Amino acid sequence: MTFDTITDRRGTGATKWDMMQTFAGVSPDDGLPMWVADMDFTAPDFLQDALHAELDKANYGYFCNADSYLEAVAWWMKTRHGWSIQPDWMFTTAGLGNAIALAITAFTGPEDHVAIFSPVYHEFAGKIRRCGRGVTELPLAVEDGIYRMDFDRYDALLTGREKMVLISAPHNPAGRVWTAGELGELADFCTRHDLLLVSDEIHQDIVFSGHKHIPMHVAAPQIEDRLITVSAASKTFNIAGLRTGCVTIPDSKLRTQFKNVFDPLNIAPNLFGVVATRAVYSEDGAAWVDQLTAYLEGNAQEFAAGIAKIPGLTSMPMQGTYLAWVDFSGTGMSQEEFASRVTRTARIAPTPGHALGLGGETFLRFNIGTQRARVTEAVARLQDAFSDLQ
Repeated sequence: MTFDTITDRRGTGATKWDMMQTFAGVSPDDGLPMWVADMDFTAPDFLQDALHAELDKANYGYFCNADSYLEAVAWWMKTRHGWSIQPDWMFTTAGLGNAIALAITAFTGPEDHVAIFSPVYHEFAGKIRRCGRGVTELPLAVEDGIYRMDFDRYDALLTGREKMVLISAPHNPAGRVWTAGELGELADFCTRHDLLLVSDEIHQDIVFSGHKHIPMHVAAPQIEDRLITVSAASKTFNIAGLRTGCVTIPDSKLRTQFKNVFDPLNIAPNLFGVVATRAVYSEDGAAWVDQLTAYLEGNAQEFAAGIAKIPGLTSMPMQGTYLAWVDFSGTGMSQEEFASRVTRTARIAPTPGHALGLGGETFLRFNIGTQRARVTEAVARLQDAFSDLQ
């Protein structure tokens, strides 16, 4: 299998393709889905082999090898990210969304607010509100064309009701990989305001050349007593459908507090999620990720070069992830007009930027985690849709 091999996911129950018409009014017959954050690549052979081996047992009853799965997670974090963690620091959840919701529930009350750096993955605000908590948006600043956190401004924006900060690292939607210095400033900010920090590091493995993901616990071990990290193999290896996530809490007091909420819910690992994660957090998985990242970086370059040829459009430089963040403000068009050109004329379904909070109103997010030919086609369609500006 090569990453260039075209796959047809239509009619397979894939949300990205089969819900595109409902979501954006774009038919899967001739549309390009660039919204849901999953990839179109066929699963690697070593993952398929592990799942087939489990299927061959023809028994899906209770199982007892979850410890080896946690050891695989710990091995991956140490080997790939230089983060030494213990298996007994971890809780296995039903995906990353479940992990974040559990953390909000365990560590905040109904009167509390959770701060987020906007614009950011729309489900951050959604989960916070569904948990009955308030949302405080801290707008990201744009400097030299990329997002930066502006802590001097944030000091004044806090209301006093905030109990927790939730960060996307690397950042979704703009693919920003935070530096050690920035994460250190974030740690100081949380300490200064007595805030717990939940670091969503689900995109940690897809980082482009010249950049490096640094786990929050590595960047700022001094805030171990206020840090909760959530992660999963799901974005890296496109196994989100197996609904397996991980919450890592180094501090024993916080761990007990989380456990008091977690245990009564009787959440247990999913058999196939365990098998898949154990298979991908391996030497084979590491080699595959290196190839994937190089391919996605090529996609990012192809997409950015094409967008740069359209007057009025600006694509933020991607440092990682497979999510491109394009600003349409230079066209002078309303959100309705530029979005209509993308969905109706170009027949592309992106994620609307306004759904991602303050600062996203003039943007659209494009998922480039697909075959290069489809990225090239998307660029051609966008250039045609905005050809009157050229």
